[in-house]
Amino acid sequence: MKDEILTHLHDPGGLEKLYRNNKAPFAQEFRAMYPELRGNLLADFWNERLSYESDVISWGSARDILLVVMASLVAGILAKIPAFLPVDEAFFYPRNIGFIVFPLLTAYFAWRNKLPAGKGAILGGAILLLLVYINLLPDAPTSDTLILACLHLPLVLWALLGIAFAGNDFHNYNRRLGYLRFNGDLLVMAALLVIAGVLMTGITIGLFAIIGIQIEEFYAAYIGVFGLAAIPIVATYLTQTNPQLVNKVSPVIAKIFSPLVLLMLTIYLIAIPFSGKDPYTDRDFLILFNVLLIGVMALIFFSIADKSRSEQDTAGTWVLLLLAIVTVIVNSIALSAILFRIAEWGITPNRLAVLGSNILMLVHLLLVTRTLLRSLTKKEDMGAVGRTIAFYLPVYFVWAAVVVFLFPVIFGFR
Repeated sequence: MKDEILTHLHDPGGLEKLYRNNKAPFAQEFRAMYPELRGNLLADFWNERLSYESDVISWGSARDILLVVMASLVAGILAKIPAFLPVDEAFFYPRNIGFIVFPLLTAYFAWRNKLPAGKGAILGGAILLLLVYINLLPDAPTSDTLILACLHLPLVLWALLGIAFAGNDFHNYNRRLGYLRFNGDLLVMAALLVIAGVLMTGITIGLFAIIGIQIEEFYAAYIGVFGLAAIPIVATYLTQTNPQLVNKVSPVIAKIFSPLVLLMLTIYLIAIPFSGKDPYTDRDFLILFNVLLIGVMALIFFSIADKSRSEQDTAGTWVLLLLAIVTVIVNSIALSAILFRIAEWGITPNRLAVLGSNILMLVHLLLVTRTLLRSLTKKEDMGAVGRTIAFYLPVYFVWAAVVVFLFPVIFGFR
C-alpha cells in the first residue's frame, strides 16, 4: 500500500481510486507516512480529509459485524474449554489465557492489512508453536520457570500482534508508534465496555432477583465469560472503524495523569525511607515496585506516542522529562535491590528474569530521557523521541522469548 500511495502521490484520481478500493488500509498507511509527506499539497489535502471527524458512528458492513460476532463467539468458546472438555482449569488458564484473544486479533489485522500468504503463515506457525510448546511444559505448578514462561508468553503474543498490525512495513517507526497508540485507545474503549457490562450485569441480575429467579451462577459462567472474552475484539473493531471515538480521550487522560503521577511518584520516593519498608529485604515490596515501574513506563510511552504526531508542547514535554527522570530513579532502586538479593542469596529464575527486565527498561528510559532533553533544547523534535521508543520495542520481544523458551531449559524446569 505504501508503494502504491507514493506512486499516485501526484495523481488525484489514482489516490481516490486507491482509497475507495482499500479505505481502512489506505487511511492507516497514509497516516503513518504523512509526517514524511507534510508540505505536499495533495498529501496535506488527504491528511485533512482523513482527519475529518464525523459525528456519525460507523458500524461497518454486515459482513464485518458478522465476523466480529463470530470471533467473539470463538473467543468465548475458547475461554470455556475447561467446562466443555476434561481439562483442569489450573492447567489451562495460566498457559492459554493469551490464546483466547491474541490469535483472533492477529488474524484480523493480517486480513485487514492484506499480509502476503507467506508472512501470514509464519505468524500462524509461530502462534501454533507457542501453543504446543507452553502446553507441553511439565505440569509443575510450583515451577518458577513455568510461571515465568506463562507470564511472558502474552508479551510474545502481543509482539506478534504488533507485526500483524504494522502489516508489510514493520520497520517503519510510525507504524510501531501507531501500535502503541492503538493499545492506549484499546484500553480506553475496553474500560468503557467493561463499565457498560458491569451496569448491565447489575441491572439484569437485580431484575431477575425481583421476580425470585437467581441467575448469578449461570450469568457468571456463560454470559460473563463470553462477554469478557468479546470485549477486546469488540473494542478493537470500534477503535478501527471509529477512531474519533477515543483518539482524543487517550491523549487527554495521559495529559491529566502525567503530572499527577509525577507528583505521586515523587512523594512516594520521599516517603519510602520513613515507611520501614524497602525493596532490598521485602520481596513483595520489590514486586509491587516493579509493577509500579512498568505502569509508569507505559504512561510515558503512550504519552510520547501521541505527542510525536502533534505540535511541540513544551510544558508537557517538561512533565514527561521529569517523569522519566523520576522513573529512572525508581528503576535504579529496583535494579540495585535485585542485585543485592542476588549477591546475598544467589541466582534464581525469578531474580534473573527481574534483573534482565530492569536492565532493559533502564537502558530504554535513559535513551528516552536523553532524547526528551535534546527535544527541549531544540536539538531534536518529538519525532526523534518516538523513534527512540519504536526502535527499542523489539528488544522486549527478544527478552520475553528468551524467558519463555530458554529459562525452563537453563534452570532444568525448576
